Amino acid sequence: MGAMMASIASELLFFLPFILLALLTFYTTNAAKCHGAHRRWLRPTKKKRPNLPPGSSGWPFVGETFAYLRPHPATSVGRFMEQHVARYGKIYRSSLFGERTVVSADAGLNRYILQNEGRLFECSYPRSIGGILGKWSMLVLVGDAHREMRAISLNFLSSVRLRAVLLPEVERHTLLVLRSWPPADGAFSAQHEAKKFTFNLMAKNIMSMDPGEEETERLRLEYITFMKGVVSAPLNFPGTAYWKALKSRASILGVIERKMEDRLEKMSKENSSVEEDDLLGWALKQSNLSKEQILDLLLSLLFAGHETSSMALALAIFFLEGCPKAVQELREEHLEIARRQRQRGESKLSWEDYKEMVFTQCVINETLRLGNVVRFLHRKVIRDVHYNGYDIPRGWKILPVLAAVHLDSSLYEDPNQFNPWRWKNLEKEHA
Repeated sequence: MGAMMASIASELLFFLPFILLALLTFYTTNAAKCHGAHRRWLRPTKKKRPNLPPGSSGWPFVGETFAYLRPHPATSVGRFMEQHVARYGKIYRSSLFGERTVVSADAGLNRYILQNEGRLFECSYPRSIGGILGKWSMLVLVGDAHREMRAISLNFLSSVRLRAVLLPEVERHTLLVLRSWPPADGAFSAQHEAKKFTFNLMAKNIMSMDPGEEETERLRLEYITFMKGVVSAPLNFPGTAYWKALKSRASILGVIERKMEDRLEKMSKENSSVEEDDLLGWALKQSNLSKEQILDLLLSLLFAGHETSSMALALAIFFLEGCPKAVQELREEHLEIARRQRQRGESKLSWEDYKEMVFTQCVINETLRLGNVVRFLHRKVIRDVHYNGYDIPRGWKILPVLAAVHLDSSLYEDPNQFNPWRWKNLEKEHA
């Protein structure tokens, strides 16, 4: 036994140097790895810093939001934009609406943003907009959901419907408004009349609600309260404009829901033979949208169609008052269209008549350019973007400021002047 133990011990002693060498090699290798890892942890690999546009972040949390939203005339970009463009250039960074933001007053970048909608950029309006317009509003939705809602709206407003239904409705509502005005020496608010006209037109085409009816007027008054909250600070406390708007939203949705239930009942009784003479009927028959989706869709379109159109009409009247020459040319164009109507033995406005309103279209273009009904858009960067030497990281907000391009003296001669004839010249240049 002793001899056997001595033999094993001698063998272990023989292999001990090799065991120690293996252990030493293992320790050295792992120690080197750990040391290297430790060094890399202490000194991480440096990534190339993005070349962000110049700018500043302003105050903590609020950034420069209040200065950016400070009221200013529609025919100017405002002091904030003027100062920042002069200091940083047409593309600069800021902190707006609680997020890191790139602001673009550059025509090329604005066009690039709009052309790459859904690929590099997506709609990203503040949360308060979704809270008041609804989570299924087209201003809030992105991707496939947005495209589906948009397709339903565009299919409803097909060229056939525009010619056969919408144009006659516009003429009928216009005559109703004109006949309700006081005599020539009476005064009235052009903005109020424009808002009333566009609301009645939208209510008719969305839910077949006729102007002058008690229900239509109640809905219009609720909508006025609703709109005051949309453009106010999102403070949901009793008495605030936002709080009142949320209550009005519930009342408006209640009206739409009752209309929807009545329509569904009629459709079931008549074996779905009711024609889709408004957007509500179209959405019920031509889509698979839920009740909540239809409610938000109708409310958002009532908002979008009413606000932009009424503001454009009021601004057109304002600009034309200061341009008698344009008023005279408009009058001559429409009198000529009326003369041709009589020659054809017609009394209603036709699509051909509308297409002949060449100078009228120039007035509309110039009103939208100078009046800036939509001043800027809310977008979010969904993939890293490199543009004109600048890096715009994924996750940042980006605001294409349309007004800055419309009032750019390098693009438009005397940009602050109302000049509808410039659009005739632009057409000749691109002909």
